[in-house]
Amino acid sequence: MGCIVTATGLNEAEIGPLREDARYVGVNWLVLDVGDHAKVEKLAQSTPQLDVLVNCAGTVLRHDAAFSEDGFAQVMDINVACTMRCCRAFLPQLKERPGTIVNIASMMSYFGSGTAPGYAASKGAVAQLTKSLAIAWAQHGIRVNAIAPGWIETPMSRAAIINNDKAYYDRVIARTPMGRWGEPAHIGRVVPLLCDNAAAWITGVILPVDGGYSVF
Repeated sequence: MGCIVTATGLNEAEIGPLREDARYVGVNWLVLDVGDHAKVEKLAQSTPQLDVLVNCAGTVLRHDAAFSEDGFAQVMDINVACTMRCCRAFLPQLKERPGTIVNIASMMSYFGSGTAPGYAASKGAVAQLTKSLAIAWAQHGIRVNAIAPGWIETPMSRAAIINNDKAYYDRVIARTPMGRWGEPAHIGRVVPLLCDNAAAWITGVILPVDGGYSVF
């Protein structure tokens, strides 16, 4: 697409190694806590134009922490409220282009989770927020879609599941028609497709990218 890309991370420890990664040459890395309204607004005000906004900050808590009031609230804030916060902050730039928004939903937008209820609830909310903004902002020419990843090997999933629950990891593979967990690139490559002019008549869609997991 020929875009100038700005990517954010919670802290320097998270994004520091990525600055030196040859795969991300040319990416402008910034530290941003999307839970901080003032910092999100400051970034928006310093961004003169924006064609694509991708909301992919997220967290998941499992087991006892997932059922606590504070844990549930934390997941809902990061996964849902922060998505809306960024959409609202960058709305003026998106209206001017007009631009497109891609949110990150999940297979848990469709399925419940006995170990991560906050995550499932929040991702269901992201799906409905995506559809709602697609309706509300179509008048401005802004398209809003979401990707619903299947099981992807990331540092977060590795820490939460892969390193600790081999049986669960194997059950995911057994259920996935393509026979393996996905990679972050499988999700990243879909973003330009949804933002391309070829998708100009697509909005309000929650697109599974899951190796067929949701077929069953």
